[in-house]
Amino acid sequence: MNADTFKGKWNQFKGELKQQWGKFTDDDLMQIEGNYDKFKGKVQERYGDRKDELETWIDK
Repeated sequence: MNADTFKGKWNQFKGELKQQWGKFTDDDLMQIEGNYDKFKGKVQERYGDRKDELETWIDK
């Protein structure tokens, strides 16, 4: 996957994520861009009670 393809998929993912899981902000997504560990931390912060559900959704 080249950089342009990855960036396009990341942008699609961000849009879907904000639509389905509205607590994420643009600032959140800028902070975690490209870093899965930071993303998991932000998931814990925003959706601690639904973390497993959100991670299952992401894996799809």
